[in-house]
Amino acid sequence: MARPDDYWRHTRRLTIGLLAFWLFVTFGVNWFARELNEYVFVGFPFGFYMAAQGVLVIYLLIIWYYNRRMKKLDAQFGIEDE
Repeated sequence: MARPDDYWRHTRRLTIGLLAFWLFVTFGVNWFARELNEYVFVGFPFGFYMAAQGVLVIYLLIIWYYNRRMKKLDAQFGIEDE
């Protein structure tokens, strides 16, 4: 039988990992904007595109991945919603 501490340890690790990735994406795009602007994507500088559209898509992917992993964790530990 799994302990509740194991569930929260997995949840905390997932949350901290995704928050670290979010910080990296958010500040990485701004930090390397000049270097990213050397590339062109759909007629726009890549740094501009990532700031305007790309980062939002990445945020949605983070939310989707978090939801998917939490459903698997809930099922693994037997606490899924009915």
